[in-house]
Amino acid sequence: MAFRISLGSYVPADSVLHRLDPRSKIVCGLAIMVSVFFIRTPLQLAFGWAIALGLVLLSHLPAGKVLSSIKPIVMVLLALSVFNLLLVDTGSTLVALGPLHITTGGLWAAVNYSLRLVVAVIAATLILLTTTPTQLTDAFDSLMSPLTHIGLPGHEIAMVFSLMLRFIPTIADEASAILDAQTARGGALAEGSLVDRVRSVIPIVIALLASSLRHANGLSRALDARCYEGGAARSHWHPLEFHARDGLSVAVTCVYVVALLVLGSL
Repeated sequence: MAFRISLGSYVPADSVLHRLDPRSKIVCGLAIMVSVFFIRTPLQLAFGWAIALGLVLLSHLPAGKVLSSIKPIVMVLLALSVFNLLLVDTGSTLVALGPLHITTGGLWAAVNYSLRLVVAVIAATLILLTTTPTQLTDAFDSLMSPLTHIGLPGHEIAMVFSLMLRFIPTIADEASAILDAQTARGGALAEGSLVDRVRSVIPIVIALLASSLRHANGLSRALDARCYEGGAARSHWHPLEFHARDGLSVAVTCVYVVALLVLGSL
């Protein structure tokens, strides 16, 4: 059974997004992701999608790679859109099927909630596909460093984020191997009643948990062997530097957010 997740897989290319400072990419990406929750009208939705598609073109990434990265989340959003379509009962009725009524409000909720979240997913995916894990680690460390001035472990929080992104593909590969092993042993994961299917998942979860703990133990030993100390001052082979293009990207993002809000008032 294939179970591949491309989250966190850097794709090298020569593009504007690849050359941006990772800190500016994270800040701009977060601004775009938060701004989608202010999308209320079709004009705003069209504008958000235009920006998302424009970013994909600027990234010079293969369209298939971007689509495969967002496909799992898009499938979940499609399922949620069906619930919105059937459960939201506002506006005029379009179709009546017994107790189920499809209304204009339900149709708009199904379209708007799903499509605007896809914009946020695309923004997050582009950050991960155009930024190396090392750059993400350094960017998180730099952005979280002000927390140390108020007594919070900013460096450790950044390290946790970085390790999470690093090990998501690894855990996904482990899950795929475990599923293949269970299938080879005759494990019927998609057969029987609902209770039987839930029970068949328990051994997989236990094996995956054991594998995750083994990886965590190996990581802790590696950090200990390298005399790792959280918060210790370290130099960087490639120091992060802001350039004019980074300031321009932040300015363009601010213009986008303001324009999105203005379109909502029209």
